Amino acid sequence: MNIPEDLFYTKDHEWVRLEDDTATVGITDFAQGELGDIIFLEFPDVGDAFNQGEAFGTVEAVKTVADLFMPISGEVIVVNTDLEEAPEKVNSDAYGEGWMVKVKLSNPAEKEHLLNAVAYKDLI
Repeated sequence: MNIPEDLFYTKDHEWVRLEDDTATVGITDFAQGELGDIIFLEFPDVGDAFNQGEAFGTVEAVKTVADLFMPISGEVIVVNTDLEEAPEKVNSDAYGEGWMVKVKLSNPAEKEHLLNAVAYKDLI
């Protein structure tokens, strides 16, 4: 199972890549494997703001529908619209082309509530 060392994680199986005041968010390789074949994603609009832990969208797989939870507070600045036509990219490249949203951070200190790769591996 792929758990990149340079990312942060949540107990809800989202990952976060922090770069300056921007966070790129997606679901982990473990999560996509548990969900199975992803067939549809519902995302927020650019400009929507979320607090850490709030639901920001849904992922629909053949097996189930699951909420997506914002790992760190901020305003959505980019949505990966490529996933509208090719949601399977989340299954094939969860940490690359399968990213979901980019967020301008409103409280960078919240990263202290996220898990590092070792802690996430222990969780799963």
